Amino acid sequence: MYTAIIVLALFVCLLLALVVLAQNSKGGGLSSNFAAGGTAQLMGVKRTGDLLERLTWGFAISLIVLSLASHVVLSGQTTGPTRSVNQQKALETRIPAAPAAPAPQAPVPGAGTQPAATPAAPAQQPAATPAQ
Repeated sequence: MYTAIIVLALFVCLLLALVVLAQNSKGGGLSSNFAAGGTAQLMGVKRTGDLLERLTWGFAISLIVLSLASHVVLSGQTTGPTRSVNQQKALETRIPAAPAAPAPQAPVPGAGTQPAATPAAPAQQPAATPAQ
């Protein structure tokens, strides 16, 4: 339903742009070359201007109604506040806990300048390779 409203709104936007471009402006506009040239002879200049003005108002009002309808349809589909994609990603992202910094070792009295002894690591045995 929401997609249909958006497609319809885009179509109304296109028609609104064409009607606005077809109107006479102070400098003549595109109306003489684009759309109103043929209709001006058929209906008269005054009637063409009235028709284009009414179409402009109709398309503008319908665009407003469609935008409000899209909001109503969208708010009816979701529960809770509507969030942007960035807000959704930020809420879903878990920040890993920072690794704990190693505690500073207290100096050993009487050690002097020699480094503190570290426990010997167990010797690793070489892995046995299968004979071929």
